[in-house]
Parts: sequence; C-alpha cells; structure tokens
Amino acid sequence: MIDKTTASLTEALSQIKDGSTVMIGGFGTAGQPTELIDGLIELGIKDLIIVNNNAGNGDYGLAKLLKTGAVKKIICSFPRQLDSWVFDELYHAGKIELELVPQGNLACRIQAAGIGLGAVFTPTGFGTLLAEGKETRHINGKDYVLEYPIKANFALIKAYQGDRWGNLIYRKSARNFGPIMAMAADVTIAQVYEVVPLGKLDPEHIITPGIFVQHIVQVQPAQ
Repeated sequence: MIDKTTASLTEALSQIKDGSTVMIGGFGTAGQPTELIDGLIELGIKDLIIVNNNAGNGDYGLAKLLKTGAVKKIICSFPRQLDSWVFDELYHAGKIELELVPQGNLACRIQAAGIGLGAVFTPTGFGTLLAEGKETRHINGKDYVLEYPIKANFALIKAYQGDRWGNLIYRKSARNFGPIMAMAADVTIAQVYEVVPLGKLDPEHIITPGIFVQHIVQVQPAQ
C-alpha cells in the first residue's frame, strides 16, 4: 500500500543534509511552507543553497532561516524589498552569496529541470550584466541567452489538501512555485492543512500528481 504521509516534520526533513540544495515554494509569504522551514531550522543544517522567489520577509519563514546563518547561497528573483532587512544585513556583511535570476527565467529554469531539458534559450537578460559569460544566439531575428536548468536535492512546498498517494491541490495564489519545484527536486516534501481519504480529491483539480511527491505532512492552520 502506498502511503506517503509522515507523522512528524522532523521525520520528513531528517534526510536533508549539510550542503543540500533546497527549493522553497512561495511568492513572498503566499504559499511559503513556514512549518517546514521552522522544522529545518530545528535540525541545525548548514551550508544550504536555497532557491526561492525572494529572500525572505520580516523575521519569519525564510528570513528566519537566513538569520540562523544556515544558508550560504540563495538563488532568487527579488532579494530586496521593504522588509528584507535580514538578507540585506547578511549580504552587505559578505555572509551570503546571491545568484540573481529574473523571475520568468527562474520559473523557466526550474521547469526545464522538471521536464528534463538540457538548457533553454531566453531573451530575458540579453545585453545585461546577467548575460555576461553566457552563450548567446540569434534566432529568427531575436537575441537569446542560454540558461541551464535549476535542479534541487529537495523541495519544500505548501499545498491545501493531499492524499496518502501524495496528490496535491492548492489554494488560490499559494499555488505559485510549488508545482514546478515538486517536479525539479529529487525529493519533495509537502505540508498540507488536510490529508483526505484516497479518492476524495477531484482528479480534475489535482495540480501536483503524487509521482512528484515523496512525503506529505499535515500541519495545523494558523489561528
């Protein structure tokens, strides 16, 4: 019997080791797997490479992880916003490395890893500092930059409901990066608010099929 539910966050996260590349879902705080991040902090793992849309907000979630010094490099699109003081302090102190990737390219590169592409040509970034040292090509009258897939050892994502096979549905904008990150990681760990009986999820509403999920953990919704 296939049952991917895991009783505790610690049990699901315990396979993550120092130096792992970890994708963390979310667009800002929308869809951010806060409970999984807190569990990762408790394990005390170091030298992580994090892939996320931004570099944390305030002092919670991803920013809280950065503050512990556990992250040596972050790959993201929006490292600076009004409440990104944790990242700002670390970056200006030379304590974290940044790889800046335009948001469309970030999504495209993650998707490329998920569907098994070797690389993609994108017009975004051509002629800018982001294209320095990269292969370029002129195709059908337009200039492109070669970008390589972004793959991870682990993906930590947040969904709304799931079943024991790992099938997931999301709630509104919390869907964002979760589905493509689940496809681009060796191991995907999903937190959900409810694990429902097998067959209860409408197949037409399942966004992430269970084949892309290895562990599912139920957490209590914030009050």
